[in-house]
Amino acid sequence: MQKLKMHTVDRAEENYKKLCELFPNAITETINEDGEVVRAIDADVLRQEISSAVVEGSQERYQFTWPDKKRSVVLANQPIAKTLRLDRSKSVGRDGTPGSIDTENIYIEGDNLDALKLLQETYLGKVKMIYIDPPYNTGNDFVYEDDFSQSADIYIQGSGQLDEQGNRLVQNTESNGRFHTDWLNMLYPRLRIARDLLTDDGVIFISIDDNEQENLKKICDEIFGNRNYINQFVWVSNITGRQIAGYGAAKTWESILAYGKNVDHASSLSVNIQFAKNNMPDSYKGFKKDIRVDNIGEFAIGDTLYNHNRKFNEATRPNLVFSIFYNPETEEIKTGNIGETIDGFVELTPHKNGDGIHKYHAWRWSRKKIENESFNLIVLPNSSGGYEIYTRIRDFNTTLLKDIITNISNGDSELQKLFDNKKYFDYPKSVSLLKLLINSLSDKEITIIDFFSGSATTAHAVMQLNAEDGGNRKFIMVQLPEVTDEKSEARKAGYETICDIGEERIRRAGKRIREEIEKKQAKSEQLTLDNNSTLHSPHSTLDTGFRVFRVDSSNMENVYYAPADFDQTQLEMFADNIKPDRTPEDLLFQVMLDLGIMLSSEIEETEIDGKKVFIVGDKYEDSNGNVLHHLVACFDNDITEETVKAIAKMQPFYAVFRDSGMASDSVATNFEQIFETYSPKTVRRVL
Repeated sequence: MQKLKMHTVDRAEENYKKLCELFPNAITETINEDGEVVRAIDADVLRQEISSAVVEGSQERYQFTWPDKKRSVVLANQPIAKTLRLDRSKSVGRDGTPGSIDTENIYIEGDNLDALKLLQETYLGKVKMIYIDPPYNTGNDFVYEDDFSQSADIYIQGSGQLDEQGNRLVQNTESNGRFHTDWLNMLYPRLRIARDLLTDDGVIFISIDDNEQENLKKICDEIFGNRNYINQFVWVSNITGRQIAGYGAAKTWESILAYGKNVDHASSLSVNIQFAKNNMPDSYKGFKKDIRVDNIGEFAIGDTLYNHNRKFNEATRPNLVFSIFYNPETEEIKTGNIGETIDGFVELTPHKNGDGIHKYHAWRWSRKKIENESFNLIVLPNSSGGYEIYTRIRDFNTTLLKDIITNISNGDSELQKLFDNKKYFDYPKSVSLLKLLINSLSDKEITIIDFFSGSATTAHAVMQLNAEDGGNRKFIMVQLPEVTDEKSEARKAGYETICDIGEERIRRAGKRIREEIEKKQAKSEQLTLDNNSTLHSPHSTLDTGFRVFRVDSSNMENVYYAPADFDQTQLEMFADNIKPDRTPEDLLFQVMLDLGIMLSSEIEETEIDGKKVFIVGDKYEDSNGNVLHHLVACFDNDITEETVKAIAKMQPFYAVFRDSGMASDSVATNFEQIFETYSPKTVRRVL
């Protein structure tokens, strides 16, 4: 049996293996600081392989750097021996109150860098949207330090602010980037990992103000690639304005940067017209459509088919300059050459070009597209007695999202309404803002991560939007359990950390959303019982629950990871390599993380021969119709052959046991043979 590694992926090692495959001639050996021979990459050979122009030494090149940038890259790649532990008492749903919501939502308490590393294997390439509202770096101390704290002298040495004699060149270190360095080192490794979580068509939205907007765009250009930049949104968050700096104009807006994982796969960002008109009337006006019905369904009359730009003509787009023929009796549409005649058809020539040089405008559609999609075109009489051709818009309830977001203020009032009009959190984001961003992706079956969760506005918005459009979006919130100020209203009300506020917000928002749904259903779907009382049908599929986890040290003793660091006498003390305060459930979730199984998976507990057995994940049928399981795990001691045989007969994809859990050497010896007999394809692991 193979042991589980029980720590996060070592990205540096993974990248090294990839380089070995691509450039084996660049692999060499060197001596490390301990005098040991270790593998290494010959940078000179590698540069020759990947570049036609090699940049050496101090030669000038385009780059964005800061003190300790290399360390922040290393930090992103370093594995950690940590885990996530479930907190049932804080969870709502599957692991909370019995018989309640079957939830797929996750809330994680802990440093978001650790949390992202723990999630990166399981959620790699599975997150459609990330939204974060990181610290704006206004000069306050950082909560996320990541061991990058440094003295002014060390900072100056690393940043090059010394002359050849060692004298300081700059007096005001803060204004020249020391605070920028701290902030960049905090955010850079988190964004590096976050990128890997996105789907190919995934998008990340990042709220930011002027203090670091420029630097944020530079590191996003580096991490995501500048070609994957999508938009910079201007969110007019306070139209009355605030004078923050003490000089200049009143500030009314913040930035939201949007980047895609791969813009070749990204779709346009759209907005529901009714939502836009109701919530942002200053930006979205008009939208009066001529709505009609055909055999496909409702459609709106769109724009004319000709390209309004005179630059697109018979010279620049000759393949898009032709005639369209229309039969008024049958409404059939064809294409042909200009001047051609077809019996029963009227010729619609391209519009005349008024640039004084060219004869025609081009069409917006090609001949092939017109022939294949003529059902999405309509020909209508015009005022001159002829005809004009228009597109039929099937999805006429949406329009492109604009890069200015107006009429949406911060979420102070929304949050206070949930907490009896008490102010427990400063500057929460607006639910309407998050709903706008989430809905712009036009996908109702997605996972959304916010790893600077704060007051959990993103979770609130996900639940609210699902309630409104029947979506099945899932959220993963991550928040450091930062302690509230002792004199704050939040602390007086019993909220000791920001996590306490965020989790309670999700509970209250979920409860209120369900109550609002039930009130609406009570009016339209009242069911009369025999005793003339009424029964209201609940919105049973809406997920307003969440599993709460906290980042903690590994479940395994140190000897599990580094047995070479212990002598034989010490090893005898570790008859069991699992920490004594850890439960079987703790072990299960670390195994799930290690095997890449969703934290939201259904977990069933059963008993086999007196031993607790976990059955994880949806059941599925094989080609023979047998019901199989994704993971079956047992972490009890004194496991007999009967237990092993019963689990093997379940034919799970994975079977995991405790390394020291077998009742005898005989059971351990027969273990592999039992599985070879009953379930040879099962992947067996021990911890």
